[in-house]
Amino acid sequence: MAKPTWVTAQPSSGTGNGTVQVSATAHTGRVQRTGELTYKADGADDVVQSVTQKGKEEFVTVENVSASKAGGSVTVKGNSNSSKLTFALGTGNITITLPNTYTAAGKSATNGTAISGDPGASAEFEFSLAITVPANTTVEAKSRQVTVTTAGGQAATSTISQAAGDAALEVLPASITLEADGTAVEVTVTSNTSWTVE
Repeated sequence: MAKPTWVTAQPSSGTGNGTVQVSATAHTGRVQRTGELTYKADGADDVVQSVTQKGKEEFVTVENVSASKAGGSVTVKGNSNSSKLTFALGTGNITITLPNTYTAAGKSATNGTAISGDPGASAEFEFSLAITVPANTTVEAKSRQVTVTTAGGQAATSTISQAAGDAALEVLPASITLEADGTAVEVTVTSNTSWTVE
């Protein structure tokens, strides 16, 4: 069996007694990987040494996202090595709905369901979740948290931050005529911020 590509043996040859430093590239998958090194010497039987590298603990990381005041689609991105990711809405005042599917390792996956092929067993993978954010019609910035939880319960939170909307002021009717006796006329003011009449 050939030496695994993730293993390095230094030096790879020598004469007489010696030591070899065996190392490996970082392993980001959850499941340990194994291989064999074969030591050969003229006139001697080959010696096969098994090599096992531990898997990385299950993890998830996620990025924060900014949304424009006009709204639209934003993408929550992160990395994990879990067999299943579950997305849930957290605190905040942006009204959004989480889609049922997301992308994991370039393929479609279903929220809260085991990922087909379990790409996290052998290496970490990228994931992304597209969310539609409505326009912000207020003059206050908004936000909403989205929590991603692994099969093992590790969690990370992304905050979607949305810029404040434009101030709006509408007065109807556009002009009024008051009676000679000064009786009040009702004017409708529509606004998303504080206003005054001067």
